[in-house]
Amino acid sequence: MTHPAHSRAIGQLLLAALFWSLGGLLIKSADWPPLAVAGGRGIVAALFLALTNRRLKFTFSPVQLTAAFAYAGCTVFFVVATKLTTAANAILLQYTAPVWIALLGAWFLGERTRRSDWIIIAVVLGGMTLFFADGLELGGAFGNLMGVLSGVCFAAMTIALRKQKDGSPVESIILGNLIAFAIGLPFMIGVPPPSPTGIAAIIALGIVQLGFSYWLYARAIRQVTALEAVIIPVIEPILNPVWVFLARGEKPGRWALLGGIIVLTAVTARALLALRRPAPPNPARLSPNR
Repeated sequence: MTHPAHSRAIGQLLLAALFWSLGGLLIKSADWPPLAVAGGRGIVAALFLALTNRRLKFTFSPVQLTAAFAYAGCTVFFVVATKLTTAANAILLQYTAPVWIALLGAWFLGERTRRSDWIIIAVVLGGMTLFFADGLELGGAFGNLMGVLSGVCFAAMTIALRKQKDGSPVESIILGNLIAFAIGLPFMIGVPPPSPTGIAAIIALGIVQLGFSYWLYARAIRQVTALEAVIIPVIEPILNPVWVFLARGEKPGRWALLGGIIVLTAVTARALLALRRPAPPNPARLSPNR
């Protein structure tokens, strides 16, 4: 049987992905410059996580700082990409991360990439290509580049957080949000404040889309491989443009819909395989530290 902690971590990853998927809609609802939005949601998320976690330990070790800067890059680049291109483009380009994880995970973590993982990656990327056939416009080239950089940072963040699986990765996430705030602070000065809707969107981004989702993610990362941690939540790029379409009418094309079906099917299959795979108990690893 699968160890209960591993099964619970799979559920936490899926729930985190649901909260992450609100990012496109909330970012587009925040009427503030992209980097100001990134900084605003960063400080809200940092305060939320600091208040909801006890016995925090900031060591400022190389791996803790690497995860923090990678997290900041992931979130800041994603906000800029979402503002400058479509929500579908931004999130799907971010989800090139599984490829980087598969290539680097064995080197940095000693986690073997299985043949089934490579198959799932190929299917997922194939499905994402269909999204690009509808929406990867040359006019949004800079936004698309930001999406790719967000994906690289997402991969680096996942590997660095996984390196802290026996510790507490949430400190890196708090530091990363503070770094994002520092990056965005100059762009908050001298510009009109956001509207009440924009303020509500930024608060929701900080508490729900980043704060609670990464609260779940930081706990799940201890019980799953780095590749599982980035493949299982890949339902996010399906749901993200759906919410934007329902609320703002940013419509994905027919190829994007077909790609969504392919990606969702592949990820569901990978999640089921992860749930069925035995995970031997490790008392030292599974004991809570907070």
